[in-house]
Amino acid sequence: MTLKIAAVLALALGLTAFVGFLKVLGEGPFDAPEARHLRAMKVRRSAPEHPAGISFGAIDSLPSHAPLAAYAPIEGRGVVLDGYVQYMLRSTDGDTHLELTEHAPPPGSTSNLYVTAEITPEWYAGARAWRYEHLLSTFRPESGGNLTGWGHDPRRVRVTGWLLYDFQYDPVGPAGSRPPGSLRISGWEVHPVTKIEAWDEARAAFAEVPR
Repeated sequence: MTLKIAAVLALALGLTAFVGFLKVLGEGPFDAPEARHLRAMKVRRSAPEHPAGISFGAIDSLPSHAPLAAYAPIEGRGVVLDGYVQYMLRSTDGDTHLELTEHAPPPGSTSNLYVTAEITPEWYAGARAWRYEHLLSTFRPESGGNLTGWGHDPRRVRVTGWLLYDFQYDPVGPAGSRPPGSLRISGWEVHPVTKIEAWDEARAAFAEVPR
């Protein structure tokens, strides 16, 4: 009897964990349309045909806590964002997470307002130059793992990709309030990133980091 009870409990815990995992992915059986839509947007495999430049201020002005029908059309926009990577990490979902700042962060600082950009496995898989370690040395962020002194400031970069509203991480409250000390500008991201360019000091121009 004890073994049967243990088996039932183990099965129940396994099912709970599995459902929880699906919920994180936005693929749970009881997930809201917003969660399912979010997952579909995150795994886009096509690059935007006509991306347009966007500023950090314009991203900050995009709507927060709007209904799905209002923000979904905005996610059809391809954008180009110019800035600096202050922080870089491997996310638990496999994405390469970038914190982009408008201005070059002071030496040793990772406490600047930022916009999130995400490089998904669909885009970095099989792309040697987009591997985490290679991008780490390309961006020269102030933090990002295996960090040694670069001898140079973070490199100016330009990322192209799709706008995506990740409502789960929007620091702006429904009433427009922000928690004290919040550094993330918005729940809006460049996600997925489909093109990366790095500033070439010798040419004084951006050069693509080919996949």
